[in-house]
Amino acid sequence: MEHRANPVLDADWPDPDVIRVGDEFWMIASSFQRAPGLPVLRSTNLVDWEHVTNALPALVPAEHYALPRRGSGVWAPSLREHEGTFFLVYPDPDHGIFVLDAPHPAGPWSAPRLLLPGHGVIDPCPLWDDDGRAYLVHGWARSRARVKNRLSLLEVTPDLTAPLSTSQIIIDGAAIPDMLTLEGPKAYRHDGWYWIYAPAGGVADGYQLVFRSRDLRGPYEHRIVLEQDSTPVNGPHQGALVDDPAGGWWFVHFQDRGVFGRVTHVQPVQFDAEGWPHLGERIDDVRGRPVAVVPPLEGDAAAGAGAGADEDAPDALYREPRRSDDFRSAQLHPRWHWQANPQPHWWRTGTGRLDLAFAPSPRGDLRDQGAILCQQLPGQPSDWTVELSLPGVATSAAIGIERAGVVVLGSSYAWAGLWRDADGIALVHATMAADGADEVVSTHRLLSADPGVEAGVRLHLTVDAEGRVSFAASGVEIGQQDVLLSDWQATKGHWIGAEIGLFATVDSPMSHDLSERRAHFGPVTVRREGREA
Repeated sequence: MEHRANPVLDADWPDPDVIRVGDEFWMIASSFQRAPGLPVLRSTNLVDWEHVTNALPALVPAEHYALPRRGSGVWAPSLREHEGTFFLVYPDPDHGIFVLDAPHPAGPWSAPRLLLPGHGVIDPCPLWDDDGRAYLVHGWARSRARVKNRLSLLEVTPDLTAPLSTSQIIIDGAAIPDMLTLEGPKAYRHDGWYWIYAPAGGVADGYQLVFRSRDLRGPYEHRIVLEQDSTPVNGPHQGALVDDPAGGWWFVHFQDRGVFGRVTHVQPVQFDAEGWPHLGERIDDVRGRPVAVVPPLEGDAAAGAGAGADEDAPDALYREPRRSDDFRSAQLHPRWHWQANPQPHWWRTGTGRLDLAFAPSPRGDLRDQGAILCQQLPGQPSDWTVELSLPGVATSAAIGIERAGVVVLGSSYAWAGLWRDADGIALVHATMAADGADEVVSTHRLLSADPGVEAGVRLHLTVDAEGRVSFAASGVEIGQQDVLLSDWQATKGHWIGAEIGLFATVDSPMSHDLSERRAHFGPVTVRREGREA
C-alpha cells in the first residue's frame, strides 16, 4: 500500500532502537541537546507511530545543559527489557553512559543514573547472558576519546547500576580491511550465537554490518548486509532487529537526509540456513539494498491506522506523529522540545494559547537561546499557520527590543514575526548566516506606532520538498497576505536536521519587568497535501 513507502518516519528521529512488547513496537531515538529528550514512540505495525512520551525531562548535569550544547547530550541510545523491567541506556559523549528504568516503555521513567563515567564512550547496548550476567557493548567517539572504529565490552551488574570490569576491545575496525568508523552496536543472542549489528562508513555514506561469534568476547566473523547500491537511500544503517507477533523479522534503521535529519526506514529480514540475516532486497547471497515499500506485517492487510495516525487520511498519504497543537492541554505535547533544559516560567498553556516569556538575548543570536520551542523539520512539504500577538506595555517603561515569531533553526536560521522597540511594533523577517555574527533584519510594515497598544499577526510558513522555506503574514492590519521571505534554504544543525520553533526574546533583561511579560501564540496548524497533520 502506498502509505507504507519508506521512510516510514520522514523527519529527524536519529539512531532508532526498537523492541516489541506483546503486539506493540516501541522505539526510541537520539535527541542530542534537546529537552525533554529520549523520545518514546509506539506502533502496532512499524509504519504508523505515535509519540507517547519523552523519557528524559531534562538532561544531566542540569547546570551544564541550562545552555544549548549543540552536538552533545543524548547520542545513540538502546532500549531493552530484562525480568519485567525496561532499561533505557544512553551515552553523553562528554559525561558517560546513563541508565533509566521503568515498569513499561510508556513510563514513568526513573531519573538517569551514571553507569560509566568517561569522555567519548558512546553507543551502549546491554545484553543479559543465559547465566544471568550482564554486559555492555559500546563504541568510541574520536572527538572526545581520540580513538574510534572499535567496539568494546565490559561486564556490568544485572540491574545496570555499576561496572564490574573495564572495557576491552572485542572488534577492532582498524584490523578489518577498508573498515572506517565502526560504531553504533546493537547486541543480541539467539540460535547459540552472539550477534552484533553495527554500522560503519559514516552517517551519510555508510553501510550495515553484522558480526557473530560463539563467545561474546570474540573472535567475530562479519558480513556487510545492507548498502545503498542503486537506491537513493544513502548511508542505510544503525538501527534495530525486531520480530513481529507472527514470527517475521524486521530491521529499523536511519537514512541521513541532511536538512531533514536522520529519517526512519524499515527493512524485511530473512535468515539463511546458516543463520545469517538478509536485509531488504537481495543484491547477492550476502548483501541487500533498501526496499522502497515496506511489506505488510502478517495479519495487517488493512495496514491499520496505527497509533497516532491521521484517521481520515487516505492510504496514499504519508503519516507520522501529529504536529498540529491547539494548546488546550495543561502540558506541552511530547512532540515539542526546547534547545536546552527548560525552566517552568518559560511557558504557560492550557487555554488554547501558548504564552512564552521573553527570554534575555543580549547578543540577539537565536542560536544562543535555550527557550525556543521546536519540532523537527518535516521531510515532506508542509504549511504551518500560527497567530502571534504582543500585549501592550506601559509607555513609560524602558522597552529595549523585543522579538517574537516563528524560526527555522539550523546552523543558519530565518524567522518572521513581530519586533517591538521605542518606535512601536513592526512586522519583520530576519536571517542569520551559518558564519554570521549579526542578523539581517528586514522591516515590512509598522503595525502600531504606539508600543503600548497590542498588535497581532497571522504567520504562514511553507516548507517545500527541498527544505526551502517561505514566510508570509496576514491579519486585520495587513489585509492581503504579505510575502515576507521566499525560498530561503534551511540548513541542518549539529548532528541534527533543521527545526521549526516558536520564540520570544528581549535584548536586555533589565529593559523592563519580565515576570508577566509574554508573547501570545495561538494554535499551531500544520497541513500536508491539504490535510491537517
